[in-house]
Amino acid sequence: MSRFILAFRCFFKLLFTGRLPVAAGAYLPGKKDEAKALPEPKKEPADKAEKADKAEKKVAEVKPVIRPTGDLAAHHRDGALALLALLQREGRLVDFLRESLDSYEDADIGVAVRDIHRGCKKVIEEHFVLEAVMPGEEDTRVKVPAGFDPGEVRLIGKISGEPPFTGTLRHHGWRVTEVKLPTLTEGVDRRVLAPAEVEIASA
Repeated sequence: MSRFILAFRCFFKLLFTGRLPVAAGAYLPGKKDEAKALPEPKKEPADKAEKADKAEKKVAEVKPVIRPTGDLAAHHRDGALALLALLQREGRLVDFLRESLDSYEDADIGVAVRDIHRGCKKVIEEHFVLEAVMPGEEDTRVKVPAGFDPGEVRLIGKISGEPPFTGTLRHHGWRVTEVKLPTLTEGVDRRVLAPAEVEIASA
């Protein structure tokens, strides 16, 4: 048991001091009465150690470059609000989506949707150029090649093995090739999607 304890002492002594305890000398080759210890680690010259310390601090002080994203995020937000305002102006999309349809008959909803569809379609056609991600008729057989972009093609159903895959095209997807949104005017509150309308009665 004493040797077991001594082994633990040797381990931690070497770990923290780099030397063996005196008691371990009796078990080392050579004279038992001469307790041997491991040589002390070499010390670096003061100037070299100081340079290494400065270099280490310099590395620690290097911080990742953080690029300002506030302007870009604000630009994207304003663009999204401008688009929503166009959809509201031409198709009253916000009014339609905020309205509860539970109390309306299907025929009444169909009449309203026709006008909303016409207005929103106008916005899309005037401000965006679209193309199909995967050209072809829906419900036809298509081939998904190896190395395809998961952002462009989403696989559904039972998937096994490795590409290329052969399957049925359920939706050809959409890609925007050109954006023609109007120039954003400075000083305009983009949060106002549509101004309030007040009708003044004649006196």
